[in-house]
Amino acid sequence: VQLQASGGGLVQPGGSLRLSCAASGFTLEDYAIGWFRQAPGKEREGVSCISSSGGRTFYADSVKGRFTVSRDNAKKTMYLQMSSLKPEDTGVYYCAAVRLQPISSTWRIKDWYNYWGQGTQVTVSS
Repeated sequence: VQLQASGGGLVQPGGSLRLSCAASGFTLEDYAIGWFRQAPGKEREGVSCISSSGGRTFYADSVKGRFTVSRDNAKKTMYLQMSSLKPEDTGVYYCAAVRLQPISSTWRIKDWYNYWGQGTQVTVSS
């Protein structure tokens, strides 16, 4: 099982980035995918989650309206489109997979996820 996040980088405030999470080694269609981030000195926090079919999505209040999560099961890839980026969005972004359907009370829980990928650094700075 492997998840690999990519697409991070340095961007100015107000800019955009699209993160990708490539999956291999498991039946992606059975898994919900979560996106988390961790800023220096802070706890890893849930940013967004998408159900296995893509029919349900969840967002942290801090990113609602700015970030959009999506998935292409045929390409075994998930995406996090980030717009209107702010310095407080800076951190290492991770994708994670769980073979359960997310609900509002579970998707933010780190231990709920079975598999984690390596992170990708996002830095928002002028």
